[in-house]
Amino acid sequence: MPASRVPRSSRTTPASRTAHATRVPRLPRVPLVPRSRVLVGSIAALGAVAALGALGLSGGSAQAASGAQAAAAPAATTHRVLFDNTKAETAGNADWIISTSQPDPLGQNSAPSKETDWTGALSSWGVALQKAGGYQLATLPSGRTITYGDSSNAQDLSNFDTFVIDEPNVLLSSAEKTAVMKFVQNGGGLFLISDHNGSDRNNDGYDSPKVINDLLTNNGVDNTDPFGFSVDSLDISSDTPRAISDSSDPVLHGPFGTVTGSIMADGTTFTLKPSDNSSVKGLLYRTGYSGNTGAFFVTSTFGSGRVAIWGDSSPVDDGTGQSGNTLYDGWNDPGGTDAALALNATAWLAGGGSGTTTGGTSTGTSTGTSTGTSTGTTTGGTTGGSGGCTSAQLLANPGFESGSSGWTASSKVITNATAQPAHSGSYKAWLDGYGVATTDTLAQSVSIPSGCAATLSFWLHIDTAETGTTAYDTLKAQVVNSSGTVLSTLATYSNTNAASGYTQRTFDLSAYAGQTVTVKFTGVEGSKLQTSFVVDDTALNVS
Repeated sequence: MPASRVPRSSRTTPASRTAHATRVPRLPRVPLVPRSRVLVGSIAALGAVAALGALGLSGGSAQAASGAQAAAAPAATTHRVLFDNTKAETAGNADWIISTSQPDPLGQNSAPSKETDWTGALSSWGVALQKAGGYQLATLPSGRTITYGDSSNAQDLSNFDTFVIDEPNVLLSSAEKTAVMKFVQNGGGLFLISDHNGSDRNNDGYDSPKVINDLLTNNGVDNTDPFGFSVDSLDISSDTPRAISDSSDPVLHGPFGTVTGSIMADGTTFTLKPSDNSSVKGLLYRTGYSGNTGAFFVTSTFGSGRVAIWGDSSPVDDGTGQSGNTLYDGWNDPGGTDAALALNATAWLAGGGSGTTTGGTSTGTSTGTSTGTSTGTTTGGTTGGSGGCTSAQLLANPGFESGSSGWTASSKVITNATAQPAHSGSYKAWLDGYGVATTDTLAQSVSIPSGCAATLSFWLHIDTAETGTTAYDTLKAQVVNSSGTVLSTLATYSNTNAASGYTQRTFDLSAYAGQTVTVKFTGVEGSKLQTSFVVDDTALNVS
């Protein structure tokens, strides 16, 4: 049984390895508990009611766009979702908020059962998530600033899994754009909703297409089309965009139901640029369009995070809100399955479901007219993986946020102990770090389809109390077969590779296409000073 661990900062490092008798044992790790992530820093600010909501939300079901009830299984982890209200989201007739109680919607009604229990045109969205269970919701109130990494701000993006910006009408500041991009790059989910060209509700010269395109091209982190799409300068008066055919897509076929289409009432579309970001994918298309133009709902990734964008605010408008606003009920419009699309996308962005897939074709027909001009050119065909392979991320529970699900690991390896922070979320795999002779393992079996190119990646942080250039403690990343025979040692790391922060490691596993193999990590620690090998946000992508 390994000795209890203490954080590196609590240890007095002897001048040499021979002085180990004076070492202080590490504090024991926090035992693995059911996956309820509680915002320690924000609970006090959100109040006692919010604290109760974070610990256990009421069960229920989410309303589908057709007016039926979409079944929603209880979530395995608490997904933290922040809705923005700092960019004139309530200007003019807009009312893009989940509740007038901000930052905590539970302050208006702690157990909402219908959309009018909270006030706002997005109340159906918020109430559906609240009733589903496993979601903790908040609003960044008007007058506040979008931040990332500010421990004094309870609504800092680092405290959330998903950030929703519905029809922003004010440019983000340079610092805010950097905050949003860093949030996504480090594993956050960003949900953008645009509207049509000319939808400048506060008359400051900027509508939502301009605001979003400015974020994509002038953010200080990556100004070279980081998400692989741009917002078209269009005002499409009406259409019923249809979903592509892709039974494996986690947004189109998610926990809140199947998405078949959406509605558009003065909206816009997006031009895709897969040469800039190969993960970009159109899920719904305007009538008569496919491929890289006319996309109405798009997903992508950036760094370790996920992105979704919708071309109109009408589909998430539930028709109810603050007095004096002219609203339209798109949430329940029978022309689309907008509730399922909004809710599935929220779940995917927050880390639920598998990674983005590519491929599919648009289906259905409808009529519509447009005004304005669109950028780019229309191209036929669809996107897809090479050689007939369906692109996908194959590892179950890749970020460990569902505990040991999908993984075989030594005791206490998968943990939310704060002494070693996760790369994203709360949980990670922490191998070794005891300062005594220890062998920790972490493994998952996976079947790689024939004809696929396969890439394994993971983020690794190494912390050590060792000094010098001798490798006393090691971590091996290996591919083994069902009998445990090592097929390949991908890399060996040691205490000499210790560094602050995480580094992403990537390896080609294409040679194992058509086989079922096990990805295995083995950490071996010597009998003296500790070395911690911390693994997070794994992925085995095929294409």
